[in-house]
Amino acid sequence: MIRSVITGTGSALPVRRVSNAELAVTVDTTDDWIVERTGIRFRHIAGPGETTASLAADACRAALSAAGVPAQDIDLIVLATATPDQTFPASATKVQTMLGIDDCVAFDVAAVCSGFLYALQVADSMLRSGAAKRALVIGAETFSRILDWEDRTTCVLFGDGAGAIVLEARESDEREGRGILAAKLHADGRHNALLYVDGGPSTTGTVGKLRMKGREVFRHAVNNLASVMGEALAIAGLTAEAVDWVVPHQANARILDATARKLGLPAAKVVVTVDRHANTSAASVPLALDVAVRDGRVRKGQIIVLEAMGGGFTWGAAVVRF
Repeated sequence: MIRSVITGTGSALPVRRVSNAELAVTVDTTDDWIVERTGIRFRHIAGPGETTASLAADACRAALSAAGVPAQDIDLIVLATATPDQTFPASATKVQTMLGIDDCVAFDVAAVCSGFLYALQVADSMLRSGAAKRALVIGAETFSRILDWEDRTTCVLFGDGAGAIVLEARESDEREGRGILAAKLHADGRHNALLYVDGGPSTTGTVGKLRMKGREVFRHAVNNLASVMGEALAIAGLTAEAVDWVVPHQANARILDATARKLGLPAAKVVVTVDRHANTSAASVPLALDVAVRDGRVRKGQIIVLEAMGGGFTWGAAVVRF
């Protein structure tokens, strides 16, 4: 059978790293307050010349190098972002140009923090159908540019960055072969008011700022993430005991702990990077995956579960034999 196999991972972060202590100079907060409630210690903030597309392109270069694939072999680029460089055209087309690719399918997907999971399933469907052979799937954000830096309940939570994978259609053994084994996505627009940006081209004509009701988001996140991970594992015909690693959306250390407990998974199986990256929205899952691949934790043949929930609400999970 044909499966979509991850053959390379990559990531990119802005040069500037901001500690909680540095943030506390201009924001009414403290390092202790942030760490206790979120687990975050650092985040990277994009500077002049660093954009969603430029970070995405850097992450793609690293993923292509890891896969040993030239950019010209890519025939599909799917970029998940809520902070594109422009309203249009798609930032994926800017990445295409930066990589020197003359012609390929390239478009953006908007599902906020779940965006990478949505992009992954779109790319997987296109690869398995034969519409493409080799894809770059990216999550990239510059959330610092839509934050209200006077709102200490939100501005301390987010950072900028990008992560990417090379995804390739390959013949794969149905029982033991590598590739994406299952995925499940959800959305429920009734919860718009809990996590949103208060602007847009067709409403205010402005970019707007991020607004969030943290307690309500936390409650939904724990329930939805545990549920969708169970659904994806059931589709794959696997149980939680078969999972080697969970690579979750890095929103809050408390959410990661609570979700693992709800599934009966040991904390040692959960990849955590929220302490050094904060919440990078659509970038957080591929960023964390790249960290775990490069430090040797995630290895070929292992079962990994990717999961995320974001504004909308949108949420999803994918089971992959890496």
